[in-house]
Amino acid sequence: MRVVVMGSTGSGKSTFARALAARIGAAHIEQDALNWDPGWTNLSQADPETLRGRVRAAIAADNWTTCGNYSVVRAMIFERATHLVWLDYSRPLIMARVIRRSFLRAIAGDELWEGTGNREDVRRWLDKEHPIRWAWDTYAHRRKAYEALFADPANARLEMHRLRRPAEAAPLMDRLVAQALPI
Repeated sequence: MRVVVMGSTGSGKSTFARALAARIGAAHIEQDALNWDPGWTNLSQADPETLRGRVRAAIAADNWTTCGNYSVVRAMIFERATHLVWLDYSRPLIMARVIRRSFLRAIAGDELWEGTGNREDVRRWLDKEHPIRWAWDTYAHRRKAYEALFADPANARLEMHRLRRPAEAAPLMDRLVAQALPI
């Protein structure tokens, strides 16, 4: 089983993908951890080939879950994927989650992705690239783009799930676990 979890920034992609990976004994591939280098270097823009190489190596495994929204690697990920999960939650819920997450990360001061030195900085919260602004600014566009991905006949071979409320996540995860772990 190879599951792509997508959704707006702050929707809970990493949480869902990490939990599912643990339950089915698969690798969890966090695309942000592959994309962000020290000094907040965004490889999807600065060096897409390096990002593609990292992703290619990560998705070579037989079983994995991945979370992220990087268009420069989407085609190669979808080519290997078996399932697509879209966490299509409301803008107010997503904004509450991304603000809470940013606040907690700023207080903790923990490195976001091991080895990068990148940490949450309150002074960046209104920057266009910060997750709070990014989640707000890209919400409507992402929904349209994801609707198109779900409707695209090229993706028809994927088992697709569109969740509109967080209460739908646990039942879906249970069904996916049952599929992945034969009795």
